[in-house]
Amino acid sequence: MPAKVRTPRESWVEAGLSALAAGGPDAVRIEALAGSLRVTKGGFYWHFRDRRALLDAMLDHWEATLVDRTIEAADHGGGEGRARLRRLFRAADADGLLGLEVAVRDWARRDPAVAERVARVDDRRTAYLRPLFAEFCAGPADVEGRCLLVLTLFVGESLVAATHGRRTRPAVTAAALRHLLA
Repeated sequence: MPAKVRTPRESWVEAGLSALAAGGPDAVRIEALAGSLRVTKGGFYWHFRDRRALLDAMLDHWEATLVDRTIEAADHGGGEGRARLRRLFRAADADGLLGLEVAVRDWARRDPAVAERVARVDDRRTAYLRPLFAEFCAGPADVEGRCLLVLTLFVGESLVAATHGRRTRPAVTAAALRHLLA
């Protein structure tokens, strides 16, 4: 008799993240996830003690993907601040995870523990950006302003519904990033 194949832990996390992005934290339900994975919910408990443990694992994945891996991609190859910032901007948008970013931030509006996590992540992001901007900015106020603009652009760009005449959104976003690197 062949050994039972368990649904990998990562599959549960990814299904949870998809549900979060589509419907918020209330959409992350064990039974619904099991259905989307076409497995029984019993396999869930092999990897997680409860729903809260899954939610924590989802936040860990969000942070690892949108902070750790993005920073690794930016640092790959070294170079001066502007070059690393260009790579950072490309890496942050490469996986198309901005919907997940917005969903986590919406969740943080209702859950103080998630809000603390988002604040810590934003502080990590800003701590990474500061020395890169400091290489070519006039002073600390300019550095902080650019750090805030980068985070605002990253988080808020997808929420802005404005049109830009004959210019495409990617072209306008690229122009904004060029200004930040000037």
